[in-house]
Amino acid sequence: MSLAAQRAACSFRTIRRFPTFRAMTDPMTDSASMPASPAQSRRDERRGSLLVFLSALMWSFGGAIARFVDTPDSWTVVFWRSVWAAAFLVCFMVWRDGWRGMAALFRGMGLPGLAVAACFATASTCFVVALSYTTVANILLIQAGVPLLAALFAWIVFREAVSAATWMAIAAVIAGVAVMVSESLDGAVSPVGDGLALLIAVTLATATVITRRFAHVRMTPATCLGALFAAAFAASQATAFVVSGRDMGFLFAFGALNLGLGLAFFATGARLVPAAVAALLGTFEPLLGPIWVWLVHGEVPSARTIVGGAVVFVALLAHIGLELRRQTRPVRPGVTGIPAPS
Repeated sequence: MSLAAQRAACSFRTIRRFPTFRAMTDPMTDSASMPASPAQSRRDERRGSLLVFLSALMWSFGGAIARFVDTPDSWTVVFWRSVWAAAFLVCFMVWRDGWRGMAALFRGMGLPGLAVAACFATASTCFVVALSYTTVANILLIQAGVPLLAALFAWIVFREAVSAATWMAIAAVIAGVAVMVSESLDGAVSPVGDGLALLIAVTLATATVITRRFAHVRMTPATCLGALFAAAFAASQATAFVVSGRDMGFLFAFGALNLGLGLAFFATGARLVPAAVAALLGTFEPLLGPIWVWLVHGEVPSARTIVGGAVVFVALLAHIGLELRRQTRPVRPGVTGIPAPS
């Protein structure tokens, strides 16, 4: 029996019309699983956009949570964060697909899944290590270059079309980020931290493009494998694994909720929207992240950070508004492949 047939045999037929979390992440509702009409494709794209936004929202809390952890060894933090993220993703897949379904997904992810796993293992590890060298705002704001990288990768490698509106939004985002990080040009910010942040942007853009290009492959097991890769590497570098009960509580939130739940949202949603749009929605993470750190820890953004953030925020809102208008526009007969009535 093929993987598609196994999906069709799942016990999710009871879900009808209410968009619960299980329905939103159900393989029976994925556009890659069956032919879809233009109206269905638009619904899938809206659902994917919502899930990608939720992933960015969950990831945006990472810097604020990390500042609560007192463990001095970054590799110990990476280890426990990755372990909790992997545990959450395993529970999520068992709840959604069952043990046999989860095993089938791991077998079916192939090389694309391994590539995505490597990307997320690199990104999650670099994020924690970079926090020892630079500020949360600097790490997250450099990540705002992900939309441009994802659009370029998708266009160069797969010739995926990028709309003029998306290019304009990407240009505005890059301009806003340039304003925000301009203060780092005086050498006040560590080049190691900036280099790690740039590596995060490259790997996230690559994962976004692969997830969209291989939309028929469920990437949730790939993200789980990436967390396990990160945990295994961190275990070889950590000086100790014992942490306080207080730190373990924050590490659970850092791994299961911030990383694990964010990965589950992203892996399900990014395959339903164009790579550039997914990456653009992901820009909400670097936009919101410094705000949480400012509110919780008093790490006040500079004036240029606020100005640049405002530019990014306006660009994102304008682009999302245009996309919603496009997606809700009625499809006329004879357009987008729908035959006109005879």
